[in-house]
Amino acid sequence: MVEVTDPAASAAASPSPLTLGELRDSGAAFRPVKAEIRANLLARLGRGEPSLPGMVGFEDTVLPEVERALIAGHDLVLLGERGQGKTRLIRTLVGLLDEWTPVLVGSELNEHPLHPISVWAHRQIAEHGDATPVGWLHRSDRFGEKLATPDTSVGDLIGDVDPIKVAEGRTLGDPETVHYGLVPRTNRGIFSVNELPDLAERIQVALLNVLEERDIQIRGYRVRLPLDLLLVASANPEDYTNRGRIITPLKDRFGAEVRTHYPIELADEIRLLHQEALLSWANTADAGQDAFAHPLVPEHLAEIIARFTRLVRESSHVDQRSGVSARFAIAGLETVAASAVRRAAIAGETRPVARVVDLPSVIPASRGKVEFADAGSDPDDERELEILEHLLRQATAQTFRARCAGLDLTGLQEHFTGGETVESGELVSAPALLGQLGTIPKLAELLGRLGVPEGEQSAEQAAAAVEFALEGLYLSRRLAKDTDGTRTIYGA
Repeated sequence: MVEVTDPAASAAASPSPLTLGELRDSGAAFRPVKAEIRANLLARLGRGEPSLPGMVGFEDTVLPEVERALIAGHDLVLLGERGQGKTRLIRTLVGLLDEWTPVLVGSELNEHPLHPISVWAHRQIAEHGDATPVGWLHRSDRFGEKLATPDTSVGDLIGDVDPIKVAEGRTLGDPETVHYGLVPRTNRGIFSVNELPDLAERIQVALLNVLEERDIQIRGYRVRLPLDLLLVASANPEDYTNRGRIITPLKDRFGAEVRTHYPIELADEIRLLHQEALLSWANTADAGQDAFAHPLVPEHLAEIIARFTRLVRESSHVDQRSGVSARFAIAGLETVAASAVRRAAIAGETRPVARVVDLPSVIPASRGKVEFADAGSDPDDERELEILEHLLRQATAQTFRARCAGLDLTGLQEHFTGGETVESGELVSAPALLGQLGTIPKLAELLGRLGVPEGEQSAEQAAAAVEFALEGLYLSRRLAKDTDGTRTIYGA
């Protein structure tokens, strides 16, 4: 994960040598970026710490391959469908850099004071000697990223002649007339090219020297810059293998190719939801609204969203080449939480707690994240909605069986034997729902089965558990249900 630090705090925490002489006297030495990453990675592994924290479901598959590539000093390509965490993984690599590194003040290439590579740097050191000013660069500033688009130019990535510098009196043959692109400006760091196949082939050629000879070529200039960086790219396998849009010499120059995947285990899918969706909600909510800033999504609802996502991925109606992004599940859980907050604000609930009645809101919100296999030029929107609604019901039924198997719900079911009904809905508050049922037999046992600790039980959590049980009884054909717009009525 890329660390975001307060500039004032960073300045206070940076190391003290401020001149080239002080840096030499401190015993500092130049270390290539790949050696730096290797050493820090091996230190983490030796301490038993996660090598790339925050990467869920990759511990036994993807991460060992990435670790071996980094230890070998390889540039690498991550292959995977959309929403598999490729960009997150790449940005997490920044944490393996040293927290601070010395640079020559004013260097466009982040040059190490003990290892200058440009004409400008050599001249600075020749003029100022041991008094050459030294600055310190935080690792969060040593990461460069470019989303590959068809309009990306060689100048964007590598560099071009700067007409302003020429107009100032320098000759065209002077290497200092060059305006460096993103790659050389990330020297001594990590550079990422996202969706590499989208780069035009002639632009891909510009990266050949960067990967093999570790230098750059700009408009015929004799610029020999031994760049020091780790280059990581991401690509979709469909583009990479079938359309052949990565040129063969470039593929050959990457040292490692790593395949990513969606979470294999259901537990990993749920962990990912909690990590990403609820963290995102906390970051965007108004901290001043204490009750609304922290909506509670019960575990059984998170499991339903996770199962729903996996069922959509496996569905024969969905285009498997496109995949179903993890963002599908994350957006779904955020939508459910938002529905609970809306109800709490309107109905006056003490704390927003998501319920089964909030699940239908996921369908319209996430439909745009799914590409259907049989969708032609005129897709059938109603048919697509029916497919997603069916899969959501299936996920709910699976979760009910997994969570409530063997639980005695006859007491709850018997409430309806006399023809009584229970009305719920997206704006029906928890007290209003519970008030229709009166005393609920074995409610504590139901709450315990759904993971609600005894000391934390509230009316909102009880309503969420009871509504889940009612929906489960309906899906197992032990209750009837009638839905009319925002109203849901359960009966015998």
